[in-house]
Amino acid sequence: MSGEHLVEVRNLKQYFNVRTGFFRTTPLKAVDDVSFNIGSGETLGLVGESGCGKTTVGRSILRLYEPTGGEVYFEGKLVTSDNITELRKSMQMVFQDPYSSLNPRMTVSDIIGEPLDIHRLYTTKKERKEKVLGLMELVGLNAEHATRYAHEFSGGQRQRIGIARALAVNPKFIVCDEPVSALDVSIQAQIINMFEDLQEKLRVTYLFIAHDLLVVRHISKRIAVMYLGKVVEIANSDELNDNPQHPYTLSLLSSVPIPDPKIARSRKRIVLEGDVPSPLRMPSGCPFRTRCSYATEQCAAECPALTERGAGHFVACWNK
Repeated sequence: MSGEHLVEVRNLKQYFNVRTGFFRTTPLKAVDDVSFNIGSGETLGLVGESGCGKTTVGRSILRLYEPTGGEVYFEGKLVTSDNITELRKSMQMVFQDPYSSLNPRMTVSDIIGEPLDIHRLYTTKKERKEKVLGLMELVGLNAEHATRYAHEFSGGQRQRIGIARALAVNPKFIVCDEPVSALDVSIQAQIINMFEDLQEKLRVTYLFIAHDLLVVRHISKRIAVMYLGKVVEIANSDELNDNPQHPYTLSLLSSVPIPDPKIARSRKRIVLEGDVPSPLRMPSGCPFRTRCSYATEQCAAECPALTERGAGHFVACWNK
């Protein structure tokens, strides 16, 4: 494994058996042969429409779901069910819904302190209290909030609690699963800026999962685009926005709102036809071909692999 990458994902697969008959089950391929790397201190954005498998990738990397196939390496070490408990001190997750991910029966102090208890990261109760208060200050919470419960906070404050909990074990890598999608726009900006400040202070690495391309472009160094369980394009953030190669990426970018009305009127909007195929009945070949205006017989016969079209720009398409 390469020493320059903190996280390496190789041919990751996550299938779920779905009952489609009285005696029959069909595999739902939520993630199918996904590979990418994340460098130390880097933010990789993972984008795509709802149901494409973004969250499943994050959960499978951390083994919240046991992967069906493939390998995940952290600092060159293979992540397995045997060593994941120890590695959780270095790999954490911030969940999409801050309310459902916080125990309503626990105070903020207990929520943030729970990882410290599990991994025995303090020697005295005074040290534990100091660490909890330090984490609360780090994410912009007051010490008086320590004895309150999750339902007493706003959505943005709850997300700050979730972030403090993830930071409690001083992780090197955090999966951010759409951490701002449930928040107001003004609060989103505050949380995004906090993620950036924390990365600068702590040198933490992010896999930032979202469907808002503006947010992902702002925070990410590189972006990976997913469609129906597969990564179809990976490139530097600016390169992806200035020179998209995959037809699906082109469509996604054309839907991003532009605040200048003159530019917005002059830009061509690419509207995809048809519906997203069911992951239980995937089309042959390229999964995007049923909605692609460039599709050929080759697209129906064989699924394209990610190939490099430029410096660090990978695309899975036969025609682009």
